[in-house]
Amino acid sequence: MALAEEQYWPRDRVDADYTARNCVTGAEFARIIAAYRSLSAPARDLSGTRPGLAYDSESAETLDLYGTAGDGALRPCFMFIHGGYWRALSKADSAFMAPMLAARGIVTAVPDYTLAPAASLTEIVRQMRAALAFLWRNAPDLGIDRGRIVVGGSSAGGHLTGTLMSPGWQAAAGIAPAPLAGALPVSGLFDLGAIAASHVQDWMALTEAEIEELSPLRRLPAHPVPGPVAVAEIETPGFHRQSAAFGAAVGAPVLTIAGRNHFDVILDLTDPQSVLARALLDLF
Repeated sequence: MALAEEQYWPRDRVDADYTARNCVTGAEFARIIAAYRSLSAPARDLSGTRPGLAYDSESAETLDLYGTAGDGALRPCFMFIHGGYWRALSKADSAFMAPMLAARGIVTAVPDYTLAPAASLTEIVRQMRAALAFLWRNAPDLGIDRGRIVVGGSSAGGHLTGTLMSPGWQAAAGIAPAPLAGALPVSGLFDLGAIAASHVQDWMALTEAEIEELSPLRRLPAHPVPGPVAVAEIETPGFHRQSAAFGAAVGAPVLTIAGRNHFDVILDLTDPQSVLARALLDLF
């Protein structure tokens, strides 16, 4: 299915609907982005940290692993995919939830991916599927219980989470057809039609084939994947419509996080008592 989006309105409305920074001031945006990096720094001191693991020989991209036991025990794993409209941020900005999860016996895996426009969305999706496949295939050696891998991401990372839920790629990657114990897309993008009609197309150059093949709303999971579709309360309208449509399509509740905006919502994963963190912890 495709999201109607009134067949992409006038261009200025589409741009407004998908300009996430419209929900914050410039000062708020700068503060929140700085917090991603500063709150991620303590993760590097966690016991069992394994930085720079090469997950994909084709791209040479790597992931960081936090909170492994080192004692032969297999722990559940949360793979977090960062946002940034596919063209910004990195794994160095994206480990802020690792200390909270490690304290509860959960490993955190944070992959990098090649940013647009250096990489197409087809390539970015391929890399994220390679990252999940790496974790699944090598789970025992990494101290991970492959039956308890949960994936999540924010904004563009929410989109990429949806593409890992989509069917049709797992067999070629050598993993189970239903490799995920759960998923937590946050303020994601699930149909790319309107995105290709917006300013984002200036750096993504999405093709018609990519819109069809890489829109999670058009490639729904073949197997149920537990977990809600989360969205910040303070969002531009496009993100609310996309989350509602994807939640309805996959039969998942839509969890609206009160008082949070598109950028700070994901920082709630640092607080185990927050609504978002409890939703994640419930998936393990």
